[in-house]
Amino acid sequence: MELRQRALQVLCLADPEQKAAQSLSLHAQAAHFSIAEKAPAGPADAGVLPGRPERPLLLRHTEVARRSPATPEGRAVLLHAIAHIEFNAINLALDAIWRFDGMPGAYYLDWLRVAAEEATHFGLLRAHLRAQGHDYGDFPAHQGLWTMCEKTQHDIVARMALVPRTLEARGLDATPLIQRKLRQVGTPDALAAVDILDTILRDEVGHVAIGNHWYRWLCTREGLEPEAHYGVLVRQYEAPRLKPPFNDSARRAAGFTDAELAWLQQG
Repeated sequence: MELRQRALQVLCLADPEQKAAQSLSLHAQAAHFSIAEKAPAGPADAGVLPGRPERPLLLRHTEVARRSPATPEGRAVLLHAIAHIEFNAINLALDAIWRFDGMPGAYYLDWLRVAAEEATHFGLLRAHLRAQGHDYGDFPAHQGLWTMCEKTQHDIVARMALVPRTLEARGLDATPLIQRKLRQVGTPDALAAVDILDTILRDEVGHVAIGNHWYRWLCTREGLEPEAHYGVLVRQYEAPRLKPPFNDSARRAAGFTDAELAWLQQG
């Protein structure tokens, strides 16, 4: 079996349950895969990537309504939004595996691990939503993560810089704030959500660390200075400039330097 072809096949799956299950299966069988030097041919219509279900309805980021977690429906909307991020993160990891040539085997296996852990996160959140009488797809969502994936499809340096260590790293900052609000609510479902977010935050530190590692590895290979080039990429691809507060301890654990944290604080 060949890993990159299988990653593309799983990326094309539209059913969330199948995609999550197949991502976990790929990781479990990692030792049995070969890794091709060249990417498999993608679908003739690139618009079919990634495979996604008919629901949720996808809106622009500014069109997605926010609800207070003080109400049961508000908490469901919040957890649904996080579930959608985790579903997209499965796609992002699978895309990183099949799309980019010329990387060491460890790169492909790192992103295979990420795909499996994101699938686990999605499963935890979907089960939680179902326990509250909802399901994935019940509320609108936005597609910001995949938009940046499309922008960086021809530039692996930009992909590593702007998806895991920019957009996904934002979760390191946001998760403790969300947990604080849920603890204040204090209901059993809110506290159960806090526990799920503990698992997600722990794993996401590792995912961002993988993005940091391969970004710096690529910069070394291509003779680029990582901190200076990051600012160039932010401007070139119109990535969002992140605003405080930042989870400095989690970001340091994920491999950000003091200079990078200081640059973020400048806004």
